[in-house]
Amino acid sequence: MGEFRSRVSVSILAAGLAALALVSMVADRRSLLDGSRDLPFWAGAVLDVAVPVQKMVALPIDMMRDTWSDYVALVGVRDENSQLRERLARLEEANLQLREALVASGRLDRIALMREDFDVPMLPTELVGVDVSPWFHSVLLDRGRNKGVRSGMPVVSESGLAGLVTATSSTAARGMLLLDRQSAVDGTVQRSRARGIVRGTGGDRLEFEFVARDSDVQVGDVIITSGLDGVYPKGLRVGRVSEISDPGSRLLQKATLQPAVDFGRLEQVFVMLRRGPTMELLHGDEEGDTAAAPSGPRS
Repeated sequence: MGEFRSRVSVSILAAGLAALALVSMVADRRSLLDGSRDLPFWAGAVLDVAVPVQKMVALPIDMMRDTWSDYVALVGVRDENSQLRERLARLEEANLQLREALVASGRLDRIALMREDFDVPMLPTELVGVDVSPWFHSVLLDRGRNKGVRSGMPVVSESGLAGLVTATSSTAARGMLLLDRQSAVDGTVQRSRARGIVRGTGGDRLEFEFVARDSDVQVGDVIITSGLDGVYPKGLRVGRVSEISDPGSRLLQKATLQPAVDFGRLEQVFVMLRRGPTMELLHGDEEGDTAAAPSGPRS
């Protein structure tokens, strides 16, 4: 019963408002025809009530319209942000490639000068694997016999001597780094021409062993390859003397070298496509090159 009364009351109210609006419209029309500017009291009251009622009725519609407009605008902004992020990613990739190209260009310029000094063809090669165990320091290269790489060929970077190729396949090669304990290079002090043997220590330093009595070796001296071992060409930078031990009564004295090559950042190297006399005698004209040199790392 109460629900019925509520429905009847709402119907009566709606009908009354409609009738009032109709009467107001007729009154407005009559006032307009009569030339009157002011509405009657009751018509003005109806107008005053109609304005807030109209605003209340229109408010949900306006809110829905604004919400829809904001949503559509948000979708557009989201799409635009997605496009901008994609464009930014492409620009960052292009910038990265440009920086890598500049770095590679600098390396190639320095290696071109080295090539002129040694008159040896050099093959650029990427490192695709590194073995830095306490016993062996070796790298895997992405060039092999089909590119002319053979066991016994020196491996260099733009900074100096890096190591030696010890084994090859048709498309890859393994190289022993100077840091390896089995590595040995006949070296010369660039300043005084004193000779000695550079050995790997298995760590991040090299060891230069020389005759204590007759050799002039000082901290800061640069050690280069002598070329007398028949393995490496003469004049490749090996390292710089950072410390000299006290020989005591020993005939041989040892110095610690900072390697010329930063092995921790080594990414690209160059294989010198020529073997020294010792390596030619050792390997001969073998085609397989499956056996590593005696001083190479063991797998």
